[in-house]
Amino acid sequence: MHRSLRHALLAATLAVALPAIAAEVAGVHLDDKTSLSGNELVLNGSGLRTRFMLKVYAMGLYLPSRATAPEAIAATAGPKRIQIVTLRELTAEQFADALVEGLKKNHSEADFAKLQTRSDDFRNTLLSLKTAAAGTRINLDWFPGSGTRLSVGNEIRGKDIPGEDFYRGLLRIWLGDKPVDPDLKNALLGKH
Repeated sequence: MHRSLRHALLAATLAVALPAIAAEVAGVHLDDKTSLSGNELVLNGSGLRTRFMLKVYAMGLYLPSRATAPEAIAATAGPKRIQIVTLRELTAEQFADALVEGLKKNHSEADFAKLQTRSDDFRNTLLSLKTAAAGTRINLDWFPGSGTRLSVGNEIRGKDIPGEDFYRGLLRIWLGDKPVDPDLKNALLGKH
C-alpha cells in the first residue's frame, strides 16, 4: 500500500514539474509559449476550423495569461497573438472575405462603421498576398502603442492597423456572440 502511494505521489510530482506540452492540431505543431515584443505569451487554447467538413486551418490564441471568457480576453492588457496555419490552399480573397464577414456578423452596423476604413486597409493588405499555400503560418499580433500587425511566415505585411478596438474586433470573429465556429471558440477558450 505504501509503495503504491509513493508511486502515485512521485507521478503527481513529475506531472507538476514537467513543462506544458505544445498543442497538436490536425498535424500542426503550436508551441505552448511564444515571445512577442519581449513579453512571454502562453497558448490559451487551440483548435481546428472546418467548413463543410473540410479542414481549413489550425489556430492558436496566445495571451499574457490564460483566460476562459471572451470579455476577460478582450480586457487583457499587453500583446496578444492569433496564429493561423492553413491546412489547404486558400486564396487571399477567400481569407479576406471570411474575416470581413466575421467582423460584420459580430458588430452592429454602427460599430462596424467605426472599423470600416481599417477593415478595408487590412483586407487590401491580405489581397496583396494572392494565395496562401497549405502550411502557411499567419500571425495577427496586437502590439500596444503600435496596432495590429499581420505577418505571413516571418515577413511583416502591410502597415500596423491602429486601435485596440480593431484587434478586439478581430478576436470577436472567433470569440464573439456569432463566432465562425462555436467548437473552435470553445477550444480557443481552453474549454475542450
